[in-house]
Amino acid sequence: MLIRLICDEDPSGLAAAEPVVCRLMPIYPIRVFPDPVLRAATTPITEFGPELARLVDDMLETMYEAPGVGLAGPQIGIAKQLFVADVGDGPFIMVNPEIVETSGKWKFEEGCLSVPGRWWEFSRPAFARARGLDIDGKPIEYAGDELMGRLLQHEIDHLHGMVLLERLPKRVRKEALKEIREAGQLGGHG
Repeated sequence: MLIRLICDEDPSGLAAAEPVVCRLMPIYPIRVFPDPVLRAATTPITEFGPELARLVDDMLETMYEAPGVGLAGPQIGIAKQLFVADVGDGPFIMVNPEIVETSGKWKFEEGCLSVPGRWWEFSRPAFARARGLDIDGKPIEYAGDELMGRLLQHEIDHLHGMVLLERLPKRVRKEALKEIREAGQLGGHG
């Protein structure tokens, strides 16, 4: 984890009578494909408390800084069943989530913070319902179609060691890996 010093500067540019406020802000580096942690098995979270709350705050800050709409534990090197997200209605988290229902079909362009700068159009179920726990360990459920449904599926895929590339049709995946390799982002892996 990196620690970054964030300072609120005087917007007028003049020396203010008030001191400049600085704080330490943990920013996790986002793991990029083919980092092995992205394919590692995750373990359920069993302890709820201040440490988990701090991790969630740090993950949200990292997600917004990226910027992204979702971020799963493995994407920052934490092999725990946890993700944070914000599809525009405010942030939410899911601990130990599982997809319990999907329906329909929606073809849409999808990207991933762990495969930066790349987007592919492909189909997933249009609707998804997921159950899990909140930050206090209480049962929660989120459901939605289109972007929300896709996000739930995408983040829960990460918790099962699956990266977006594995959802692409075989021919598209092969082309994507070739492009990534040619751009020098893949090395000898993949």
